[in-house]
Amino acid sequence: MRADEDNLYREQLPNVGSLIRDGGRKLCRPSTVTNKFPILTWLPRYRLEYIMQDFIAGFTVGLTTIPQAIAYGVVAGLEPQYGLYSAFMGCFTYIVFGSCKDVTIATTAIMALMVNQYATISPDYAVLVCFLAGCTVLLLGLLNMGVLVRFISIPVITGFTMAAATTIGSAQINNIVGLTSPSNDLLPAWKNFFTHLTSLRVWDALLGVSSLVFLLLMTRVKDIKWGNRIFWKYLGLSRNALAVIFGTFLAYILSRDGHQPFRVTGNITAGVPPFRLPPFSTTVDGEYVSFGEMLSTVGASLGSIPLISILEIVAISKAFSKGKIVDASQEMVALGMCNIMGSFVLSMPVTGSFTRTAVNNASGVKTPLGGAVTGALVLMALAFLTQTFYFIPKCTLAAIIIAAMISLVELHKIKDMWKSKKKDLFPFVVTVITCMFWSLEYGILCGIAANMVYILYSSARPHVDIKLEKINGHEVSVVDVKQKLDYASAEYLKEKVVRFLNHQNGETQLVVIKGEEINSIDYTVAMNIVSMKGDLEALNCAMICWNWNIASAGVVCRLNNDLRPIFKFDLSLEEVVAGHFDSPSNTASTVTIEA
Repeated sequence: MRADEDNLYREQLPNVGSLIRDGGRKLCRPSTVTNKFPILTWLPRYRLEYIMQDFIAGFTVGLTTIPQAIAYGVVAGLEPQYGLYSAFMGCFTYIVFGSCKDVTIATTAIMALMVNQYATISPDYAVLVCFLAGCTVLLLGLLNMGVLVRFISIPVITGFTMAAATTIGSAQINNIVGLTSPSNDLLPAWKNFFTHLTSLRVWDALLGVSSLVFLLLMTRVKDIKWGNRIFWKYLGLSRNALAVIFGTFLAYILSRDGHQPFRVTGNITAGVPPFRLPPFSTTVDGEYVSFGEMLSTVGASLGSIPLISILEIVAISKAFSKGKIVDASQEMVALGMCNIMGSFVLSMPVTGSFTRTAVNNASGVKTPLGGAVTGALVLMALAFLTQTFYFIPKCTLAAIIIAAMISLVELHKIKDMWKSKKKDLFPFVVTVITCMFWSLEYGILCGIAANMVYILYSSARPHVDIKLEKINGHEVSVVDVKQKLDYASAEYLKEKVVRFLNHQNGETQLVVIKGEEINSIDYTVAMNIVSMKGDLEALNCAMICWNWNIASAGVVCRLNNDLRPIFKFDLSLEEVVAGHFDSPSNTASTVTIEA
């Protein structure tokens, strides 16, 4: 009997040798290679009829990508061509490593804003961060750390996105009316706007506001019921390109003798960027800046940019997966490679773009090969259209950015949180406020920390019900623990039980702790169980642990063999109580175990 109990309570340790063998076999399987290179899965099954659909989708996304890329280059504080440099390599690389056909990789407004603070010092900072962020994301993906994104809740993500969208849109409020602002931060941008309203440029304001209204109205064109629905759909998807074409044409025909009625983008360096190693040092104002000094300047962005880029691409992949399981780790591998390869062509950090992915999906893309068309279109624009880009009005680009940011402010989610669980508004509000008025990097960390407070509080104060029941004529305190116990909650359980018994004035002689939902405990909990038994004995009260998980009971029994008799299995509560009070010594009887 004793040997059976020893075997029952023995700790089950993992078989290291078996784990190594299984891991080795998994590495040698062909599926491991195809999982890391998804192109090997879908390319052999590619059909000729997919070509036209992928081409149309890629071309449509390209028309959206080019004006947005130029605009986001400006948001980042770089010359406009850097936005285009960031818009093609990710498209090509994702074809090989990406697992979601709809995802489009390029720079986004949030990424642009996050690099702005040091990209304005030198473009080399943005390129270096692109490389280092890529290495970080790739390493996390290879280590299958995609599970990390589960620790960031939707309220935090929503708060971050809304705060970033508000900050980015506010930074463009001056450009849309022809004003220049010394800062892109939220409050300084609005202060500059209101204090310089008398200096706004009328032509810029008219074109900018008209472009914004046009872009917002064009989002509804797809809902028109009459006529050709496909025509209306693609007309709506091309709204950014149409706004840029009209604004550029207007600026060109109205320019006379060097006089320009609008503030225009200006010269954009023509040609494809050179393929070379990312800069590990730079020169600023004639002074050499080492790699270490560059890292010191970038600071917390080395952690926040990879985190945000992972969140964006995983969220987008899940949104467009259509019932398929998204491999977050593989998406991280793909994103890491996109950033690493992009840094060789002077790209700033990139991630999945929700706007362009939505366009890709709506255009009926069939495979990731549509990205090749988008990438090729951006390269053609760099090679042949840069002189035309000179006349793009800044107010038009500002309108494009503001329109895109409006779509990211999802006010209905605040209403949903209020209806479903009002407590979730706390991490949301913390994230929004800190992101807006401190920084995006530290804001999302504050949001995560606020969310962790709930998890830790729930862990430290588990749901414990204590009821006084009359069983077989005896007053018994039944303790029902509704969740697992860990070190944070160990003392709480003990305090609650002892406090309850003190209020009974010695009328209770038995405490039964139900353990159906206690699936695991740790050493700290076991120590508190041992201690609690001693405290109850001092109050002339016995303790029985009823129907505990064998693994949980084993932790206590291995710590103190004398406590084995308090664990009761395969008996009803009435039988347990009867067995205790019918015992000659009026203590817990020996354990009953049926193998």
